[in-house]
Amino acid sequence: MNKITLHKGKEKAAWQLHPWIFSGAIKNVDGTPANGAIVKVFNIDKEFIAYGVYNAHSRVAVRLLEWNQQHPVDDGWWRSRVQRAIQLRTHLLTDQNNTVRLIFAEADFLPGLIVDKYGDFLSVQIHSSGIETVKTIIVEELVQLLQPKGIYERSDLNARQHEGLSDTNGLLYGEMPSEFVEVIENGIRYQINIVEGQKSGFYCDQRDNRSLTAQYVKDKRVLDCFCYSGGFTLNAFKAGASSVVSVDSSALAIETLNKNIVLNGFDTTMLTAIQADVNKYLRQLREEEEKFDVIILDPPKYAPSRSALDKAARAYKDLNRRALLLLESGGLLATFSCSGAMDIDTFKQVVAWAALDAGKEIQFIRQFNQPEDHPIRASFPEGEYLKGLLVRVV
Repeated sequence: MNKITLHKGKEKAAWQLHPWIFSGAIKNVDGTPANGAIVKVFNIDKEFIAYGVYNAHSRVAVRLLEWNQQHPVDDGWWRSRVQRAIQLRTHLLTDQNNTVRLIFAEADFLPGLIVDKYGDFLSVQIHSSGIETVKTIIVEELVQLLQPKGIYERSDLNARQHEGLSDTNGLLYGEMPSEFVEVIENGIRYQINIVEGQKSGFYCDQRDNRSLTAQYVKDKRVLDCFCYSGGFTLNAFKAGASSVVSVDSSALAIETLNKNIVLNGFDTTMLTAIQADVNKYLRQLREEEEKFDVIILDPPKYAPSRSALDKAARAYKDLNRRALLLLESGGLLATFSCSGAMDIDTFKQVVAWAALDAGKEIQFIRQFNQPEDHPIRASFPEGEYLKGLLVRVV
């Protein structure tokens, strides 16, 4: 097996079980490991640290997998990790919820692998060359454990370019998902488009937050921005909202939202679905002197990296300022960020600046987090990406 030796002083994070070794930390590569090959990692004193997956293309040159030298990373190792990840989530699958994240990359010691369950189908994303190398084993184990109708891969992310991988979309097992697959979450039925993936906008990471936010909307007028396929909108109607205005720039998202309203038997006259740019529409509502009781902001990722954080902070501030201008005293804003580069304290500061610019005094009354099927490994805090705030205008 090929060996990696780290520069002196560069092993601390690895000893502390952080799964990434950057290329600059490597002193020597013994042999010529292929991208995706398993390597042994040692410190300068030739002490074994961990097994990992090597990739010369990536800034993260080694993704560490196993710190026990007596547990080599073979086919059985990969299968056991898949088994364990799924076992830890089986209690989340009930008659009221059949959609869940089964595998969450580094959090489950499977860096570069995302697996989501949507009813009888699985959606797979592969971000790393290590997982690409053992894809067949992963799929076999998923079939053995879950017997899905089909497994569809949507590996078309920028991360693959950094790994020297091209985009890959297509059926991995079983039957092709139909254009719309029905799932249930929080007792609400959804038709989602697995093949189009994120373009349909159903994210199971907001499952808990949708339910929590709905506790505040009974008999309220709600504005759901970046509504996607209607997660927050549908939970609001279930909880007794008097009306909801739902806004998204995607025609597919609005089409899917309308289907989901009918699917659940909600009164279509209580919904106003708008295909529009959210920022422009918020400005229009301000000009029309519209007011709402509850506003939800669940935008896409504004800060994909730390280098984009300053620009993203300005975008978050402007977005939240425009929303706060549509709330009177006692109004509530549920605002979210899925940018891993922005921590909760920075996000609070950004919303506070937005309130100051809007001339509003606010209180933070609840914090939102990602759910338990998106766990945060203690040695990998980078896995924490979703955060949110429930804000009350005083």
